[in-house]
Amino acid sequence: MPQELQLQVSPEIAANESLLNEHVAQLVRVSTKLVHKVVILKRSIDARQKAVKVNLKVSVYLIDEKYTAQKIELPNYENVSNKQEVIIVGAGPAGLFAALQLIELGLKPIVIERGKDVRGRRRDLKAINVDHVVNEDSNYCFGEGGAGTYSDGKLYTRSKKRGDVDRILQLLVGFGATPDILVEAHPHIGTNKLPQIIQDIREKIIECGGKVLFETRVTDFVIKNNEMQGVVTQNGDTISASKLILATGHSARDIFELLDRKKIFIEAKPFALGVRAEHPQELIDRIQYSCDFRGDYLPPAPYSIVKQVNGRGMYSFCMCPGGVIAPCATSPGEVVTNGWSPSKRDQATANSGIVVELKLEDFKPFAKFGALSGMEFQKSIEQKAWHLAGETQKVPAQRMIDFTQNKVSASIPKTSYVPGTTSVEMGQVFPDFLTQIMREGFIEFGKAIRGYMTNDAILHAPESRTSSPVRIPRDNETLDHPQIKGLYPCGEGAGFAGGIISAAIDGEKCALKIAESLKISSL
Repeated sequence: MPQELQLQVSPEIAANESLLNEHVAQLVRVSTKLVHKVVILKRSIDARQKAVKVNLKVSVYLIDEKYTAQKIELPNYENVSNKQEVIIVGAGPAGLFAALQLIELGLKPIVIERGKDVRGRRRDLKAINVDHVVNEDSNYCFGEGGAGTYSDGKLYTRSKKRGDVDRILQLLVGFGATPDILVEAHPHIGTNKLPQIIQDIREKIIECGGKVLFETRVTDFVIKNNEMQGVVTQNGDTISASKLILATGHSARDIFELLDRKKIFIEAKPFALGVRAEHPQELIDRIQYSCDFRGDYLPPAPYSIVKQVNGRGMYSFCMCPGGVIAPCATSPGEVVTNGWSPSKRDQATANSGIVVELKLEDFKPFAKFGALSGMEFQKSIEQKAWHLAGETQKVPAQRMIDFTQNKVSASIPKTSYVPGTTSVEMGQVFPDFLTQIMREGFIEFGKAIRGYMTNDAILHAPESRTSSPVRIPRDNETLDHPQIKGLYPCGEGAGFAGGIISAAIDGEKCALKIAESLKISSL
């Protein structure tokens, strides 16, 4: 039997198979010649000490022990062309993984996506970056793969209690992701590699008899006696099914408005909002790794920080080492920021959302909008930022120390945000209470991470799409809406997930519940 070991080694040893074999041979007290294979099971970086180390969990196979490389295979997806149909609204991770699970369970998914396929989206992303033109149906948030496709592809989740994380990771590997995501403590695919994986998932759905409809926006639900009957699209077409998974993401405001108009119960949900901070990656490396140069064996350093300020959490969110900031508006007349990294994380800058937790009481000025009060609060800040920055896709920007000192920055250097920036005093963008918390919070961040507080760091506003401002409730047992039978609120947009992995898990859960309700047992 192979021996499992937990060990801590230098980055150079962790990156070199021969050196690692030698190190392991010493630990198990055998000749290096007797070590047949060292398989890394888990890998993480420990930068708490001055000398950075890599934590490894490994399996050691000696020369007389057989080693067979693990081969990830996809489930046996059968053809469901003639099976019962289930509508899925939204082709993000929740929708796509729900579709795959339905096929496994012998049901036919009809995926309805308002945006374009992954390739078609690229033209619209160029339009928003270069021409400042926002396509309301095809952008960084809407289109095949959802917001995650072109905004980083982070796979780390704390929500292991929600479901089988390893199953989702293995499915992604089966569809072409690097097996490293099964090993890394903070797995990441990269925006440049995700589109092909998403395309392969879609092709599998179609190959098995499912349908994927692009550029098809749902404008109404067909409901009879509080039971789901189907949907109406923007062309006036009706697509019928008694089961519908609603996986439209955190930015589908028209869906929230439709639910509210039809008096289908939804509720305002707290979320977090703030800015996106960009530092030189070299600076973050020096801070995190306590060295002048990180060398060839360490990845660009991330950071994570949280502080309590005036009774509110202020924290880093969606940190992107070696990444860029992207324009993520979904309607004209607003600006929104987000961040992403390519698979190599080889850009010169690091960015992170720095956000403050909001409370329902913060939405009181928008109380007349009822369940949509948080959404209107969010919109008001995005629209104000658009106006202050010049009514294009440029965003308000300010140097970090200048922000804490309530001083307009005399100049803003070129940042990774392609549409450009406008020097603005950020206090004009946010409500006073939020501005004050962020000013105090950045000072606290500077005390906790020496070197973090610098005017070389540029704040971009706003980072406002951290999670859905609305919760669409569902029954804890059946997972369908307590008011509308057959409507399954799912993923980030409904308030039940927070990222690619947790959304994919939630999609699978809804699919399983639908099969259960139809008395179809899991294979």
